Amino acid sequence: MATAASSGGPSDHQYVSVKLESPRLAALDLAPHLFGSHPAAGSWDPSKALPMERAAAAIWELSCVLPSRHETLDFKLLLKPKADSSECIVEEGPNRPLGCGSNQVEMTDAVFKLAEKDSLECKVWVETEMLSPFDLAASWKAHQENLQPSRVRGTYDVVMNTETEARDENDFASGLELDLEKYVVPTTPNMGSGVVYAANLTENPRSLLDTGISPNNLIKGFPKPTLRGHAWVCSRLQAIADVDGRHTPSQEEQKAVFVDRGVGSPRFARPTNETVSTSNIKQDSETKLGMPAAEGAVAAAAVADQMYGPKEDRKLVIVLVGLPARGKTFTAAKLTRYLRWLGHETKHFNVGKYRRLKHGTNQTADFFRGDNKEGVEARNEVAALAMEDMLSWMEEGGQVGICDATNSTRSRRNMLMKMAEGKCKIIFVETICNDQDVLERNIRLKVQQSPDYAEQTDFEAGVRDFKERLAYYEKVYEPVDEGSYIKMIDMVSGNGGQLQINNISGYLPGRIVFFLVNCHLTPRPILLTRHGESLDNVRGRIGGDSSLSEVGEVYSRKLASFVEKRLKSERTASIWTSTLQRTILTAQPIIGFPKIQWRALDEINAGVCDGMTYDEVKKNKPEEYESRRKDKLRYRYPRGESYLDVIQRLEPVIIELERQRAPVVVIAHQAVLRSLYAYFADKPLEEVPKIEIPLHTIIEIKMGVTGVEEKRYKLMDAVNPTAEV
Repeated sequence: MATAASSGGPSDHQYVSVKLESPRLAALDLAPHLFGSHPAAGSWDPSKALPMERAAAAIWELSCVLPSRHETLDFKLLLKPKADSSECIVEEGPNRPLGCGSNQVEMTDAVFKLAEKDSLECKVWVETEMLSPFDLAASWKAHQENLQPSRVRGTYDVVMNTETEARDENDFASGLELDLEKYVVPTTPNMGSGVVYAANLTENPRSLLDTGISPNNLIKGFPKPTLRGHAWVCSRLQAIADVDGRHTPSQEEQKAVFVDRGVGSPRFARPTNETVSTSNIKQDSETKLGMPAAEGAVAAAAVADQMYGPKEDRKLVIVLVGLPARGKTFTAAKLTRYLRWLGHETKHFNVGKYRRLKHGTNQTADFFRGDNKEGVEARNEVAALAMEDMLSWMEEGGQVGICDATNSTRSRRNMLMKMAEGKCKIIFVETICNDQDVLERNIRLKVQQSPDYAEQTDFEAGVRDFKERLAYYEKVYEPVDEGSYIKMIDMVSGNGGQLQINNISGYLPGRIVFFLVNCHLTPRPILLTRHGESLDNVRGRIGGDSSLSEVGEVYSRKLASFVEKRLKSERTASIWTSTLQRTILTAQPIIGFPKIQWRALDEINAGVCDGMTYDEVKKNKPEEYESRRKDKLRYRYPRGESYLDVIQRLEPVIIELERQRAPVVVIAHQAVLRSLYAYFADKPLEEVPKIEIPLHTIIEIKMGVTGVEEKRYKLMDAVNPTAEV
């Protein structure tokens, strides 16, 4: 079996990149060159020195590939006046040696003596990396299959394994205050900086609220139910006592087949006997009738039908299973956000919320004892109420319901399966955690946030009560071994974990499995920012691939300084850009982190309108302009994309962001960042085109066990905002 050597192989090659940074160089009208003892560096003859290419406003670069066994290369840097290349200024100090067989980034200073009392100091980075023939072949294959070539000369599509020292705190390029908090601006109402108990954000119990029960008239203890008596729950349990829990799909349920609709992802075919809710369809029809017969509007209908039209015939219920403090609500919230973002009608029903509304918030651990018959019946009753609300909602057009509770006994799960029989498919998702450190953290967080302990003044007493409740659950807990299930074992510990699946089939269940296998609780920030102002921003033109304006170049330097300060201790962070040069140039001054280009992060494709201004579209294509104005989400540019298309192509980016355990900086475009932000903020798809993503502002998304939080940094004003995209 062939293996690729990491360095030093006889057929390896050495990639060498030399970068020089100086803000004064351009003003002095001097051009940096490199000369040395190896043919790759020209020669020691200054007239044959190789010019370095300008990669950004204050950065010049020269790169090459050398054989791995080359002789030691000595080189120096020199400056030549652009008007007279016969004169030159050679850097002070000894020659710079470059050996072979090393992977490193070295940062030094270069001093050029301009006059007797004037000198120019520059930062110099020399990066070397060993590349085997296998690396080169694999990189080329990936480049051909997945990446568009960079439009910026001298910029690589993927730059990996780069490390360097941080810039000096008085770095000339930044112009930023050392205290980044000075740049914080108010966030939008979507995600605040405060922590919200996740269960409070779930679906409101309408079956209880409709009867007039409210938190103001709750009574303590175990009151007699006002909706259904305990005997009703007992009869439910007795009716399914002989059921083994294994639900066999009927022939009608198995009739669904995959159909390629030609747009986006495949979906299930609709069986002939399905009942269709007409409320949403009527609304969509009215919208379409009010739109002119524009080319983009017709194309948008296919996408709207795929995302908002007929649903899969098998309605899906995801039933969470697990002991308390195992991350069930966290998992349910993430799944809800993901499925809503993809366009699936999804709701999260938390049984604990039903229990608190019906029985109050001051229940002690005794309420959860397995031998407390009254307590068991009360808890089963609210679980049945939540399930009935979910099924009623599904009859009205809902697609995916998530039942969030311990569901820790087989009898409880059998009750839910009996209620769902013939109405929807059930998948159990069991969360198991054996890491005592994680459990202790979750328990204390639960006591701190849960309304069950809101009136508990003694925090440690609350912790003891919760641990007593947990012990009662452990005595009666029965792991899932029935039906279709997904077991997440130690997935939150950050040490790998396992994902076990049984009897899982179908398109949507498969996507859910793929999403869950990439989820974890490791806290890390994700920084979202638009590229610096581009020349097309100044001109007010749509799309294009223009370079940065002078204002945009200033932002790129400020962003580089911000990233180095904010992620100073996060050397495993990475920088993601699109393949368009305005994002690549914005990321150019950032040094010390790997940079990866994603074609999926490219701006929305404006098709035949690319390069036009909105006034030109309104004048030359009035029907397209009016169609887009009426339905910005579904409207697709002729030969281009809609926002729904952008969301679909961004799904791999979301999965990879969920998988990452280190910080990520995403430098992209307005429509793309609106779509990404909508995922984290759990915004309805209808609001995606209206989300504010201003230029020259960084949105920091913090992901962790407490959920998603947001902070915004405004580094400079946007001269030419582009809210119309």
